[in-house]
Amino acid sequence: MADAITVRGLRKAYDKAVAVDGVDLDVRDGEVFALLGPNGAGKTTTVEILEGFRHRTSGEVTVLGIDPQRGDAAWRARVGVVLQSTGEFDDLTAREVVHHFANYYPSAADPDEIITRVGLAEKQNARTRTLSGGQKRRLDVALGIVGRPELLFLDEPTTGFDPEARREFWGLIRDLAQAGTTILLTTHYLDEAEALADRVGVLAGGKLIAVDSPGRLGGRGDGGATVGWHSPDGPRSERTDSPTAVVARLAEQFGGEVPGLTVTRPSLEDVYLRMIGSPQEVSKE
Repeated sequence: MADAITVRGLRKAYDKAVAVDGVDLDVRDGEVFALLGPNGAGKTTTVEILEGFRHRTSGEVTVLGIDPQRGDAAWRARVGVVLQSTGEFDDLTAREVVHHFANYYPSAADPDEIITRVGLAEKQNARTRTLSGGQKRRLDVALGIVGRPELLFLDEPTTGFDPEARREFWGLIRDLAQAGTTILLTTHYLDEAEALADRVGVLAGGKLIAVDSPGRLGGRGDGGATVGWHSPDGPRSERTDSPTAVVARLAEQFGGEVPGLTVTRPSLEDVYLRMIGSPQEVSKE
């Protein structure tokens, strides 16, 4: 696959403070890539450089084949950006806002189709001040995709959502990805990264310390499993690289079903916490 984003040796320093320190990164065309990291790891700085909103100190960056620092209006029309918060349009309806933003793009999608696509058809004539948090976030996405972007940046897209709204929003992101949009998202929710991303990257201390699929990050797919069961003497567990063999042995020992049987492997959160070495930084919401 081609690369929508290519980064080599990216560095950003503020006087003596280094926010991003030698990052190499490739985001493939058509994939969903999640950028993870604790607060202060350099995520926002990195993404703002990729979006063309912040200049780098050194390094090479291309986004859709263009250096973001030299991106013109034609390049920006190919890139969608959904920030953590956008402008307030309290006195406008959702439909008015999307139609207004469509005028900024040379080949915008049909605004009414976009409103339907993000699930706001029933709320299109409502003033934006009356929308729920999840509905406002859907409006943010509508503004980000009305220009038919090839690449979409999502910054903490579901912060503050209740569980039902988050799952609904995930469906929207999956639909965009299936339609061919390349997506780079930042999130503190590890389950969100696992549910949406083809690959994840972990930033810590301004450095990209790992890139892999969620299932294989940090050797997660190759790591041992813990088999648990209930014995006559109480709960038991065994750490093993061959869980099937352990389960077969237990099944023979118990003559069939193994009481309280569980087989668990390290979660993405377990691996992530081990990588960054700072569990207190992770959002538990």
